[in-house]
Amino acid sequence: MEEFDDWSHDFSGSQGNSEDEYFDTWRSKPSSNNRNEEFDDRDHDFSARHGNEEEALKESKGKMVSSIHETIFFFQRDLRTGKLVNLPSLIAASDRTPFLPDRVAKSIPFSSSKFPEILNHFSLKPQTREAEIMKRTIRVCEREAINGEQMFCVTSLESFIDLSIATLGKDIQLLSNQLSKETNNPLFTIARGMQDMGENELICHKERYPRAVFLCHSINKTTVYKVPLLGRDGTKANALAVCHKDTSAWSPKHKAFQILKVKPGTVPICHFLAKDTLAWVSN
Repeated sequence: MEEFDDWSHDFSGSQGNSEDEYFDTWRSKPSSNNRNEEFDDRDHDFSARHGNEEEALKESKGKMVSSIHETIFFFQRDLRTGKLVNLPSLIAASDRTPFLPDRVAKSIPFSSSKFPEILNHFSLKPQTREAEIMKRTIRVCEREAINGEQMFCVTSLESFIDLSIATLGKDIQLLSNQLSKETNNPLFTIARGMQDMGENELICHKERYPRAVFLCHSINKTTVYKVPLLGRDGTKANALAVCHKDTSAWSPKHKAFQILKVKPGTVPICHFLAKDTLAWVSN
């Protein structure tokens, strides 16, 4: 994923474009993730598959002959050097939908109560796929925070920075997933040098919308890690992972509990962040 400087460059370099240009670029993209509106799906952008990847992996004459299950949620003990992970979300194409200038973003409604006005602004009909995606994104941003969570959505670069500083303070840095090169192989091994970035965190998920919208949230007792990875094809990556040490406030129906066969509040639960997800942490 590109550094945050590139996001700034894209933003500043495209301010002269019309809103129609932003929207046409977004509208032309295929619909990829059918995300659930509930909190269950906010911490990952992966499909619901899981298994013992090391047992499932078989190789013959250097070629993969059976796939391994996608790495979704896992126990903290599995965040270790030498562990094999399957991360298709890490190698997916980036969503380069840019922020609108702050002045423009503030002039456009962003609430369920004004959804007809929003559709009219973007010249969309209510029953279109794009309209349903937009409605889902707004509803996710309007959900109530769970116990121990702070959350907000941002629609401009200025609000992204200002609200993050208001939440965590000024002495912070922005982290993103990094790949040394583009690759089609999602298989990686965790390498040496993992870094604990602390619990003063704010995770920002990029949502599907005609302009850039991020849902940012911080959950108590959550640690961010920078995880060095080595791909099967030699690709090097620095991925972001988080471990939630207190899941007692999560819904018992959360996919993490279904996958790991545990109950809320019993053990720390970890997951990698999707490619376009960003993380603010303290310096």
